[in-house]
This record gives sequence, C-alpha cells and structure tokens, in this order.
Amino acid sequence: MDNGSLYREGLPTATSSRAERRGRSSKSLQTSKPSIIMAFFSCIAWLYIAGRLWQDAETRNLLTSLLKKNADQRPKVLTVEDKLIVFGCKDLERKIVEAEMEITLAKSQGHLKGELQQSGSSSGKRLLAVIGVYTGFGSRLKRNMFRGSWMPKGDALRKLEERGVIIRFVIGRSPNRGDSLDHNIDKENRLTKDFLILESHEEAQEELPKKAKYFFSAAVQNWDAEFYIKVDDNIDLDLDGLIELLESRRGQDSAYVGCMKSGEVITEEGKQWYEPEWWKFGDEKSYFRHAAASLFVLSKNLAQYININSLSLKSYAHDDISVGSWMMGLQATYIDDSRLCCTNSRQDKVCSPA
Repeated sequence: MDNGSLYREGLPTATSSRAERRGRSSKSLQTSKPSIIMAFFSCIAWLYIAGRLWQDAETRNLLTSLLKKNADQRPKVLTVEDKLIVFGCKDLERKIVEAEMEITLAKSQGHLKGELQQSGSSSGKRLLAVIGVYTGFGSRLKRNMFRGSWMPKGDALRKLEERGVIIRFVIGRSPNRGDSLDHNIDKENRLTKDFLILESHEEAQEELPKKAKYFFSAAVQNWDAEFYIKVDDNIDLDLDGLIELLESRRGQDSAYVGCMKSGEVITEEGKQWYEPEWWKFGDEKSYFRHAAASLFVLSKNLAQYININSLSLKSYAHDDISVGSWMMGLQATYIDDSRLCCTNSRQDKVCSPA
C-alpha cells in the first residue's frame, strides 16, 4: 500500500476527531447557560433578602427607641399624697375664680375706690358729680360761649371742684392722630385746663355712638363721684339747679336719670336718625324706653359697669339708644325727671336749647 493510500485512509479519521471536539464544546456551552442564569437570579435573591434584613433591623431599632421613649413618658402611679395635691390645686383654682367674680361684682357696685384718683377732693370725700360736655374740633366758639355763661372758668372752676363738681369738655383724638386738630386742642387745654381728652376714641361722626363708653370709662377711672352726667353741646345748663337735683339723690345706687322717652325706629337709609340695625327692634319698630341724649345721669355703679364691660358692650347708631340698651340688662332704677327735658315748658327745668 503506498503512502498516498495511507494518507487518504487517515484523513477521515482526523476530520472525525475535530467534529467530535466541536460537538463536546457546543454541548458544554449549552449546559453552562442555565447555570449562569441561575447564578444571576441567586444574586438578585441574595440582594433582596439582605435589603429586607437591613430594613427590618432599622425598623426594630426605631420601634425600640419609640418604646423606650414612651416608657420614659408613661405616667407614674399617683400616691395618696399626689392625689391630695391635685385636689388641693383644683380647690384653690375654684376659690380664685370665685374671688375674681366677687372683685368684679364689687367693682361694678363701686366699692373699690383705692384705684381711683380722688381728684378735686383733698378730704377724700366722694365727689358729687362729673359732668362731661361733648364737644368737637370745630366747636371752639361754642366752648367759649359756655365758659362765658353757665360754665365757670379759671379759679371759679377750681372752686366748683372743691364743692365736689367736675366739669370737662369731652373730646377724642383726630383720625390723623397728631395733626393740627390735636395740637389745637392740646394748646387750648393748656390754657383752660377744662378738657377730658379720650386718647382711645377717634373723634369722627361715625364713631360718635362709641363715645359714651369711652367717656364713662375715663370719668370713672379718673374721679370717684356719686354721679356721672353726659351733656350735649347744644344746650345751656342751670348749673345750680342741676346740683340741687343731684344732691337730693345722693347715695342712690343704680340710678338712671333723664328725660325718658321712646320713639319710632327709622328704617329708611338716608333719613335723619337712621338705624342700620333697625330689624333688631322688633316688628313694631319702636325703641325701648331710654333717656334723651341731650342730658342724662348715671350713678357710680352703673358707670362702673360700663367701664368694666366696655369692650363687650354693643353700640347702636345713637349713643342714647346704646346706653339705654346697656341699662336694660341691669337692675337699674329708671327715673323720668321732667326737669331734664330741655324742650319742655317747666320753669324749674335745669336745661334749655342753646
């Protein structure tokens, strides 16, 4: 057999060996793919389990800290002594509330005098009256007319105060606080010393119904008197006749004295005496009984009531209606004295239109 024949016989054998190796390699590759995939998912699962374990550990730490904090704040078991202290505090609180109520009642009845200025009475005796004459920024001529007629001035005013009667023009502050209107009033007051300036009140037409609250509060805070009188600046007073009337009622508590009247509630906007809250006065649209605005008198305890409750008292469109509404809720004694009706024909009346 020659060499060529041998070569040809051996060639299929070598080729067959290479084919067998390629087949084994292909089988090995096919076998390793599932292993790789399994390993990948195993890693994912391991990471997930590790993350959950870490999260659970954080949650356990958080719950542990909260439980510890709550344990520290847990109320202790009260002993008998602790309970007695609690009951004692509650009893003390109740007594304080009762004391405050008694003080408020005493103030409303005018029994607490130590906090008041005893102006015009060096002996400490209670004054007879504080008379407040309403005025405005444009009323200087009227004020001068009063000073030259029924109202004393200068030394005569001081002597009247020694008799127990205080008279002051009552005015608030300008809406533009500190302007020339305020400066002019301050200048006039330095010369005459006969003003009661209401620092908290704005002297404007729409604020007029609130002026009564500020006046009676300021008067009570500054002077201890039997009576407090509001007077409009469009009337003349018989001062001696008014003093005589007040002297006859000295010592009378809860007195609401004036020219008592009622009247129709004006419901039409634009008319004089229009009442924006007319619907509150009932279907008959008639005001309750009240003292006319020109001149009325309140005893000390009624004025003190206004002072204490001024923040919560409702004001209507007119000051006489406002004051009358405040008196309705009190045990006030209504005294209808025709001598205080300035337009009547009585010879002994104490006021008349200016």
